[in-house]
Amino acid sequence: MNNKVLDHLIHAFQAPLTNPVLIFSLVLLIILLSPILLRPIRVPGIIGLIIAGVIIGPHGLNWLEKNSAVNLFSTIGLLYIMFIAGLELDMNEFKKTKHKSGLFGFFTFIIPIIIGFPVCFYGLGYDLLPSILIASMFATHTLVSYPIVNRYGISKHEAVAITIGGTILTDTAVLIILAVITGASQGNINQEFWVTLGVSFAVFLLIMFGVIPRIAKWFFQRVESEKTGHYIFVLTVVFFSAFMAEMAGLEPIIGAFVAGLALNKLIPHSSALMNRIEFIGNAIFIPFFLISVGMIVDISVLTKGPMALIVAGTLTVVAVLGKFLAATATQLTFKYSSSQRNLIFGLSNAHAAATLAVIMVGHSNGLIDENVLNGTIVLILITCIIASMVTESASKKVVREGHQDDEHIEHVEESEEQIMIPLANMNNMEPILDFAALIRSKKSHYPISIVSVVKDNEQAEINVQEAKRNLESTAKYASGSETEVELLTTVDINIPAGIARMSKKVLADCIIMGWPSVASFVEKIVGEKAESILNNTDTTLFMCKIEKPLISHRSITVFVPPLAESEVGFEYWMDKILKLARELSLPICFVCDSRTEEYIQQLKKSLKSSVKMTFGNYEDWDNIYGVATYSNSDSLLVFVSSRQGEVSYRDSLDGLAKRVGRYYKNQNLILIFPSRQENQHIDEYESIQTSPLFRKITREIGNIFNKEKSN
Repeated sequence: MNNKVLDHLIHAFQAPLTNPVLIFSLVLLIILLSPILLRPIRVPGIIGLIIAGVIIGPHGLNWLEKNSAVNLFSTIGLLYIMFIAGLELDMNEFKKTKHKSGLFGFFTFIIPIIIGFPVCFYGLGYDLLPSILIASMFATHTLVSYPIVNRYGISKHEAVAITIGGTILTDTAVLIILAVITGASQGNINQEFWVTLGVSFAVFLLIMFGVIPRIAKWFFQRVESEKTGHYIFVLTVVFFSAFMAEMAGLEPIIGAFVAGLALNKLIPHSSALMNRIEFIGNAIFIPFFLISVGMIVDISVLTKGPMALIVAGTLTVVAVLGKFLAATATQLTFKYSSSQRNLIFGLSNAHAAATLAVIMVGHSNGLIDENVLNGTIVLILITCIIASMVTESASKKVVREGHQDDEHIEHVEESEEQIMIPLANMNNMEPILDFAALIRSKKSHYPISIVSVVKDNEQAEINVQEAKRNLESTAKYASGSETEVELLTTVDINIPAGIARMSKKVLADCIIMGWPSVASFVEKIVGEKAESILNNTDTTLFMCKIEKPLISHRSITVFVPPLAESEVGFEYWMDKILKLARELSLPICFVCDSRTEEYIQQLKKSLKSSVKMTFGNYEDWDNIYGVATYSNSDSLLVFVSSRQGEVSYRDSLDGLAKRVGRYYKNQNLILIFPSRQENQHIDEYESIQTSPLFRKITREIGNIFNKEKSN
């Protein structure tokens, strides 16, 4: 009996796996673990899943082989990528700057091809059709770094708008070239081919933009209650469009891309339907496709000679150079500044979804070899990292030039203010409640929401009763200080997620919580609670370590990093600190740079505050310990930080709570994370934040050049 079970297990786990349930379980496990394991080193999700495919594929551990099931999910994922690419393009921004977008689209399409073709044809020795295909791949780009400009509040900037418009044009042009190359590779290029392609393409566009939108509009209006039906209808349109494109002599990915453009206006970016489309795509189909890409990558070619490395390096250099020259041509034409040029370059430099789609079609048709496929993976990794670094640097310069969008400033009506306190540790609840009462607007009609989140496990019912008892004791303390509170208890499988959910439910403008506790080993791997709360919320957050009475202080010292004045929540937290100082009758010393000082002075005037202020100038914010010279033992220390990726974020702010908590063990501390704009839609598989290592390297290189200039 035991031998039979053992034999069955050995057979089931014999490589390559053949059991469909086991195969699907393995793929889901990879999709789950890949972002968790690669998050600490900031590897883009798109690369992480491809690497996983390389490891488990035929050229790695050989756990999975390319079969019909893998090919089916891979095809669905490829079409899904191109559909979302078309669906997420902002057509309204394109219309506003259509002429400039058209010229940039021309530059970013033609310049990389002009450079790329001779390099591939003469330099690398590829035939005519492969050279054209690879050169056209250089012309594509994906707006991977768009969330950065959104967070910095410059998404309405003209340079950003023309880059978005240019993306529509260049990606469409590349897909048309792809159709011609595919036809030529099959020996079909003649007069009949051009006539057939022209007529069939015209009919295809007529159906997609003339018929499909009308049917979709009618369906969405008539079948309003059947939400699942909306998603199934969209999927049907995508795959029907891909099939029609194939019948028209085009590649199916062109049909999926055009389907996205056709349904663009009917599916708002913030709608529930859009969330469903992105969620299912990012959870299953797209990761499956990326893993399948890795399965056909053969890294052993790198050991068979220098050619593979030469191709990878050449492709990457040409891709980056082509996009930089296109951005420079746009700068010279429209007389943009160097920071605006770099913004265009950063946004258009990343090669991801469309690039991968084009190369995969070329590989399946036998037009490109293993060297180009492997080189493309390297190209995607490097261009995504460069795009992130350049966009972040350029965005900061554009903000310093005063080009932020007007809506990037948060205005909280005093009468509508909502404050939420997550209950975690009863020992520090009373001072936190006192602090909330001090900074709360007296005009607010709403009570302070005190929330207790209980883990959803077998002890949930008992824990809920205990949480309610704790809340009742808190309510008694609040009534003693005449502070109106609302007590809320909820059950959630994840405490940070529960806090984030409740903050949205009560429409919290501010979350006040205790100082983060020491993280366990598991929390360090999957993410600490405080970090999870920050990542899952967008509102202003105060972390408080209050161990001595607030009235024992003689002053308040606020450490404000550069560009904090450009954060969405700057005005709100400043108002709270001024209110705290007024309530405690304490002067404030702001430690900041000269630009931030100017903005604080202006805000003080607009708020008509009478609080006494002094300023300490500090410029070396990469050395956070240097601010210690401005602190004293009888001062309440307030550190203004930022969520990762926001406009004032810098590496020195990483883990600030732990560091200042250790350094100032016996002092009251407050750590502020200003509110941010809610993240725009961006596919998780493409997401990337530059690793601190890369940022430090580029900063040091920049310092070297700055020193040379000054000399």
